[in-house]
Amino acid sequence: MQIKKTNAVRLLDAANIAYELTPYEVDEQDLSAVAVARKLGQEVEQIFKTLVLRGDKNGIFVCVIPGNEEVDLKKAAKVSGNKSCAMVHQKELLPLTGYIRGGCSPLGMKKPYPIFLHETCELFDQIYLSAGVRGLQVKLRPADLILLTGATVCDVVE
Repeated sequence: MQIKKTNAVRLLDAANIAYELTPYEVDEQDLSAVAVARKLGQEVEQIFKTLVLRGDKNGIFVCVIPGNEEVDLKKAAKVSGNKSCAMVHQKELLPLTGYIRGGCSPLGMKKPYPIFLHETCELFDQIYLSAGVRGLQVKLRPADLILLTGATVCDVVE
């Protein structure tokens, strides 16, 4: 099967970072990380989802959290230097990031937004995240994701 290179994958290639691509069957009715984990035969804690938020002071930022968790808006606001924040509307995702819901990657977004990576990433040798399209996950070392994105490792979940 030919896998189309996404912006995220091109970025990894350009940085000479080792990664593994894992395709999976997309269910349009269930784009959850839990469904992705089940299809990949992986623990949901190791599948990280990319959430795009808007803070009241500093604008757009990104939280990358385990698939079985929910972002804590108070914690996210605090770490990002905001008083409050909210998830961006789904219709804003593509214009802001270049990605759609269920295929949003913290790698290769249209702009280099601040990224906050949940601290449990450090429990794993490798984590999975979207490769930039629905149906394709990229597996890489958390340290490489941090190096490439400048992500801040912190607690941003409930």
